[in-house]
Amino acid sequence: MDVNEVVPKHPLPQIPQPQPQQLRVQPSTVYVYERQQWQYRVVTSNAAEEPTPSESDLNALGQDGWELVGIVQLPAKTQFVFKRATL
Repeated sequence: MDVNEVVPKHPLPQIPQPQPQQLRVQPSTVYVYERQQWQYRVVTSNAAEEPTPSESDLNALGQDGWELVGIVQLPAKTQFVFKRATL
């Protein structure tokens, strides 16, 4: 064996080959230039004298575009706050 020739006793470790890169798809950006305007509506229910709005009452408001965004419980009454986009 020649002194200038080096032969490893163990095989060299396998170096992983780089994988081809996958294309990354980024969803498009949506810009909204108009500021949204809202309408508000407050439905007040006196707990002692009248019942709270029924499911059909709430569904009717929803059909008109109103969305319930808050409920305010006061000592003698309950207020239901709705909003919708200005038409």
